[in-house]
Amino acid sequence: MAVNKGSGQSKYITLVSSDGFEFVVLRQAAFISPAIKSMLDPKSQFSEARTSRCVFEEMNGMVLEKVVEYFHYWYKNRDNEDVPDMEVPVELCLELLMAADYLGLDKQT
Repeated sequence: MAVNKGSGQSKYITLVSSDGFEFVVLRQAAFISPAIKSMLDPKSQFSEARTSRCVFEEMNGMVLEKVVEYFHYWYKNRDNEDVPDMEVPVELCLELLMAADYLGLDKQT
């Protein structure tokens, strides 16, 4: 597994949904979420910081998959100005809003 130079931390983290689906995500892409960033902060003493694994008991696999897709979409387009809208299934909108609130994605970064 790739490790960031000097930090000893993996370049990737694992996010786990309530129904057991696991998503391997680029650490820097997931850091758009203040909640995930603080969970993985080595100074936090959270178990997530040691294992690079975050379990979200309140998010099912379909919602977490879309969240992960957003992380990568944001990371890929972070320096672009004219970014097209990301496709979001209507039936997931409410759950995605709740996930965004929980993860702090509704805050200005």
